Amino acid sequence: MSRIETCFSRLKAANKKALIPFVTAGDPNPEMTLPLMHAMVKAGADIIELGVPFSDPMAEGPVIQRACERALLHHTSLHDVIAMVARFREDDDTTPVVLMGYLNPVEVMGYEAFATAAAQSGVDGVITVDMPPEEAGDYGEALKKAGLDPVFLLAPTSTEERIAKISALAGGFVYYVSLKGVTGAANIDMSSVSDKLNVIRGYTEMPVAVGFGIKDAQTAAAVAAVSDAVVVGSALVRVIEDHAEHTDHAEQIIAEISQRLVAMREAIDQVD
Repeated sequence: MSRIETCFSRLKAANKKALIPFVTAGDPNPEMTLPLMHAMVKAGADIIELGVPFSDPMAEGPVIQRACERALLHHTSLHDVIAMVARFREDDDTTPVVLMGYLNPVEVMGYEAFATAAAQSGVDGVITVDMPPEEAGDYGEALKKAGLDPVFLLAPTSTEERIAKISALAGGFVYYVSLKGVTGAANIDMSSVSDKLNVIRGYTEMPVAVGFGIKDAQTAAAVAAVSDAVVVGSALVRVIEDHAEHTDHAEQIIAEISQRLVAMREAIDQVD
């Protein structure tokens, strides 16, 4: 059983939902990523979604776009991100880590080379935003051969045909994008999210995570009431941005992100 499966199985047995925070690796600098990952776990994270910096992050809003820019100023590469996960595994062999990024750096590295290196470092799953399922054959095979879960995105506009196709290819969990737009945008229509999740569950028994638009503990609790996992990104990355110009604010960044996650964890755990 993979770390992701084990995590969701444990949570289900305890009648709890997963909290999945997202940060961009190398933001605001590469030295911050490892202590921030450990701090997020301590604050209640069940799975870590680690962004791979990319120059054209098409699914991201301005906050995470700027996070990628800051990380790339430090030349944070896909190889660096994989190495960060390996260092994380030296002290944490339990918490699943899912990489979220774009296909170009993977193509440069090569599908099999990437999958092998990622798996050996302790990566558990991969979200490749711009890899559609129709074209994921060789890539998906390389991931599965290495024991990595290919996590795909579903959207409010996804048809039932597409939901069925993605559910058949996906591993670990399914990621439902709650909004039409980019990360950090708008407010969630919980009624629409609930209705769509009911449709998705007709095609898969995998856990369904919901991300985009989750801003605070109240939103996290509302999403947890209808999903299996809550993904929060821009709200955390904005904390980093607020302190990014101050090289001596590392402890403050970790403290503020931890406080937000603790509040979300407590709110999620109160959901029946």
